[in-house]
Amino acid sequence: MRLLSIEPYSFRNLENSPVETDADRVFLIGENGQGKTNFLDAAYTICFGSSFRGASDGEAVRKGQAAWSLAARIDDGYGNPRELRVSWQDGAKGISENGKRVSDRKELVSRNPAVVFCHEDFSFAAGEPERRRFFFDQTASLASADYVDRLRSYRRALKMRNATLKEGILDVVDVLDEQLAEYGTALVRARTSLVDRFDPVFAERFEAVSRLGRRVGLEYRPSWPVELGPGEIVTRLRAKRREELAMATTLSGPHRDRFRFSCQGGGDFSTEASTGQLRLLALTLRVAQAVFTRAETGRAPILFLDDVLLELDPAKRKRFMDALPETPQAFFTFLPGEPWEAYRSDSTLLYWTDDGRFTRKES
Repeated sequence: MRLLSIEPYSFRNLENSPVETDADRVFLIGENGQGKTNFLDAAYTICFGSSFRGASDGEAVRKGQAAWSLAARIDDGYGNPRELRVSWQDGAKGISENGKRVSDRKELVSRNPAVVFCHEDFSFAAGEPERRRFFFDQTASLASADYVDRLRSYRRALKMRNATLKEGILDVVDVLDEQLAEYGTALVRARTSLVDRFDPVFAERFEAVSRLGRRVGLEYRPSWPVELGPGEIVTRLRAKRREELAMATTLSGPHRDRFRFSCQGGGDFSTEASTGQLRLLALTLRVAQAVFTRAETGRAPILFLDDVLLELDPAKRKRFMDALPETPQAFFTFLPGEPWEAYRSDSTLLYWTDDGRFTRKES
């Protein structure tokens, strides 16, 4: 898939004007606060129907306006042009493709894979456990729409169970125990399989860029042992019923799973790594995510890289760029003083960014 053009309307600080993007690489060059990241967010929202920043839809509307929209022309990679539109007004979001409503965002995810590299990714390496769960859930969702359904089912059952624990409605909790166990054990099996397949992809690429000389890989530590079936999990849940009623929350399950970066020779790599190594680890996770998505689905994702090269020394920066996977399109943001010329090719589109305006610079 390739984005041919994007036209924003009242989206953050972006000018209401179409921007041509039909190129292998698109470079957005400008000072901080001029709209580079906002444009990447607009492109990502076109692909997935939501912001990569985790912001609410209402936060994207330009000050003084009541609605925003994004329209894009797309080449789906099979010679079929498409038009996508995402809009928001009065608290409601609409997504359409070729004029027809898209009812479920997972349809976009499967057709428009995209991987974004941004500063917030550092939390995958050094943040709280839920940030790592987010990353691996996102990776699994890019690879399989079935995983999206499993995750939604588990979260729905968990939310209902927590509410009934708070209310103390025990007969309903009994029913929800069985649902939570069924959906949760399926999720644990899916995550176990995911890490088994993802680990070698990540480890190889981290060593290629870091040249650490020791293998850094992944470990999955589920809250429920993978060998247990739904019936055995129900027994465990009911054994903790009194404690969970007192706490008014579910104390075990995939929502408490942990993912760990293991280093050859033992130990948790994230506790011994330098800040630079942690940054590189987070970036490599995204590279591996893109490679893994293509291997699993046959569709290479678009890449969005938001000022991340600043975090690497020149040697690692070059190795990182060499490690980027083949992609139909990549968007980069740069500050004016960065050596962006070194990464440009004949098929690169250059834009200077100033207060939400994008001015084409001829090569």
